[in-house]
Amino acid sequence: MSLFKARDWWSTVLGEKEEFDQGCLCVADVDNSGSGQDKIIVGSYMGYLRIFNPRPVKPGDEIQPEDLLLEVQLREPILQVEVGKFVSGTEGLHLAVLHCRKLCVYAVSGTLGNVEHGNQYQIKLMYEHNLQRTACNMTYGPFGGVKGRDLICIQSMDGMLMLFEQESYAFGRFLPGFLLPGPLTYSSRTDSFITVSSCRQVESYKYQVLAFATDADERQETEQQKLSSGKRVAVDWVLNIGEQALDIRVVSFNQAVSSVFVLGERNFFCLKDNGQIRFMKKLDYSPSCFIPYCSVKEGTINTLVGNHSKMLNVYQDITLKWATQLPHIPVSVKVANLQDLKGVIVTLTDDGHLQCSYLGTDPSLFQAPRVDSREINYEEFEAEMKELQKIIKEATKTQDILPKSEKHRDLIVTAEVSPDLDAESQAIDSEVKAEAVPSVTVKITIQSRVTAQKPNLAVCVQAPLAVTCDQFVFDDLEPDSSETVVLSVFLKGNCSPSELEGNCMVSYNIPTELNPEGIPKVAQCNFRLPLRLVCSPAQPSKAANHKITIDTNKPPISFLTIFPDFVDPSEDDQANVLGFQFLTGSKTTLLASKTSQRYRIQSDQLEDLWLITRELTLRLEEHFKKQNCKDFACTFSGSIPLQEYFELIDRHFELRLNAEKFQELLSERAVQFRAIERRLLTRFKDKTPAPLQHLDTLLEGTFREVIALADAAEENQANVFQAFTKLKSATHLMIMLISLWQKLSTDQVAVLEATFLPLAEDTPELGWEETVDAAISYLLRTCLSKSSKEQALTLSSQLRMPKDTSRLKKNITLFCDRLAKGGRLSLSTDSATQQATVMPGGCTTIPESDLEERTVIPGSTATVPSHGQIAKQKSKPGLSEDAAEQAEKP
Repeated sequence: MSLFKARDWWSTVLGEKEEFDQGCLCVADVDNSGSGQDKIIVGSYMGYLRIFNPRPVKPGDEIQPEDLLLEVQLREPILQVEVGKFVSGTEGLHLAVLHCRKLCVYAVSGTLGNVEHGNQYQIKLMYEHNLQRTACNMTYGPFGGVKGRDLICIQSMDGMLMLFEQESYAFGRFLPGFLLPGPLTYSSRTDSFITVSSCRQVESYKYQVLAFATDADERQETEQQKLSSGKRVAVDWVLNIGEQALDIRVVSFNQAVSSVFVLGERNFFCLKDNGQIRFMKKLDYSPSCFIPYCSVKEGTINTLVGNHSKMLNVYQDITLKWATQLPHIPVSVKVANLQDLKGVIVTLTDDGHLQCSYLGTDPSLFQAPRVDSREINYEEFEAEMKELQKIIKEATKTQDILPKSEKHRDLIVTAEVSPDLDAESQAIDSEVKAEAVPSVTVKITIQSRVTAQKPNLAVCVQAPLAVTCDQFVFDDLEPDSSETVVLSVFLKGNCSPSELEGNCMVSYNIPTELNPEGIPKVAQCNFRLPLRLVCSPAQPSKAANHKITIDTNKPPISFLTIFPDFVDPSEDDQANVLGFQFLTGSKTTLLASKTSQRYRIQSDQLEDLWLITRELTLRLEEHFKKQNCKDFACTFSGSIPLQEYFELIDRHFELRLNAEKFQELLSERAVQFRAIERRLLTRFKDKTPAPLQHLDTLLEGTFREVIALADAAEENQANVFQAFTKLKSATHLMIMLISLWQKLSTDQVAVLEATFLPLAEDTPELGWEETVDAAISYLLRTCLSKSSKEQALTLSSQLRMPKDTSRLKKNITLFCDRLAKGGRLSLSTDSATQQATVMPGGCTTIPESDLEERTVIPGSTATVPSHGQIAKQKSKPGLSEDAAEQAEKP
């Protein structure tokens, strides 16, 4: 048993699903028994009032029926309970109960029982006050220095202090500058009320000042009438503590000076009567409640502070003397004298756990039993040791860290895309201007082999594609159960997507013996969308601005075989030429040579070539894979269209610069708008009317400029998104052409994709240009470097938006040139040729000492050739069945 746990003396749980707060607990001799023993009074937000007199036979006993003296339901939520001399003509203690709109004072009395059931207790209503305002909290004391009785002060939710002289209402005053109510207490030494305002400062108001101030019922009067009819409420002293307060207590013990204790959210303050700080303690935890009590050391005060870590700390001034563990988080704590036991700690939680405990230690009565001596069997121990080592070895294998195979996974998610488009389109709020926007159905199935808690499914597709529903929440899955959802994917934005792929991801928890709440896990799968979702068959186009030719090592395949969804079998002329009409309006033409092993893709837009080229290579690979042909390969021997690619980069970068300009203009106009508003407010508040001097006209004109700039910035943002989507499509095409041209391996293609496609989204803080420039610069000084001088270059550690794209275009051209000269992409570190380096954040131009020796790349004033030979692509206006084989001959 731990030494630092609170010793349970008596405890109980109050009601079911009841709520309690700071003011719901009070300890006092409420029945005026004269024995000096306190009773525990508890009120709940459900309206239940309970009075306890704990009398356990031995510490830790369960509650006995006779421990509950009284339990009544008052039908209204109980905000606070207090015990004091609230009835005139007697100095006996009475119980004050604060409701939202009512204050009730009761007398608690007991009758000796004549049978074994014990004494009888009842409450009698002495008087009540119906409140005109919603109450928040209350305090009591001998206001004004009265003797032998207590007055009550109630703080309302709108900042009014309502004072009651026992059975009669005295007066009400509004606190100045009030916003939200805070804790309230009364100091009898200074005859003042102390609270913490929403300005995060402790404020003290004298009772005499409140009594002689203007009545709160006259607030509707004008300012001039207020000045003539009475005084304003003036604060006595103010102390800024810089945080909200949880509670305030005023203590005045015989051996200690009078002090005001304030419990903040992160600090604990002790103030003098005049508001000066005696001391403060910075807390390294989040407190929940506190209570100061008398210390055995003269001149000091002890304080109990409960926190949200279920701890109760004991401080002597600022020194931590003891810390004890509680079973729950307390919201209220008191110190009481119960059954001749002084200093019992009474704690109450927000869900009704009432506990009486004490500090200290209990002796451990446990004695370890004697172990029978027996001979050690070394053979059994050795066999057990080998078995345990085998289990440890199996548990620490590398493959256990890697994803499990499909048949061993706890949860499997699969996605099935319908082979046909939806008969009735499910497109919602599509921006595409086409007559009909098709959609395709995706069926997602989740199969669980174990108990899966809180499974959530997220479906992601890259914009401008969209899904009808992207989030699904399921109930807990039982073992060998499954769930199926159906959704549709469609083109929402008015531009062609850069990828026709989607991703399904399921997050769930698997409970274990050590973790019943579950271990978080994730399962995911990818699915491929059909090309018909973004384009439809169309008449081939003879003229085109951009053309590329893909070479293969197999005879050309009829489009009737590889594109059955785009070719009408009755039209034989589509066997080697095919047209595609994108939903955005652009066209792309695909040609297959009859005499050579080439395919040509041509379009007026460079980015439109990507999806058709990708679909062609995928379908050719699938076709030859079905025929068990393992040596099929595609190559590219033409020129890399760098110049057209650079035009897309410049367009995207220009729109990013425009976005910055719009941002600056919006900031300037917003500052101007706020300055005009301040001028107008000053004019309106001035008691002497003054002409506006056309400030209203200037305000209206500035407002129109702000709206116009915001609309222009929003339109530019949409253009940036479209330009980035086109840039990603063209980048995918460039990666494919470079990989086919240099016959790159899978690892090298992965490095190429990470270099040119580092971002899924383009943001103002981190853009595509600076990120790609940094990645290419890193490759040029590591695996593609030509000398140790280049490796020794130091690069900037920050990513900044460049002034222009000239350095980026130069580095891309140099990158292609290094690949043409035999460079290989690799991220592995070779100590002989490479130096350890940090991924750069900025880019420095790579000096090229032998620019005159490098191969010319015609496309951006230069073209990367195949086998070291210079080749130039020529556009042909005519269209014939052998056009593909006549183009791009070396």
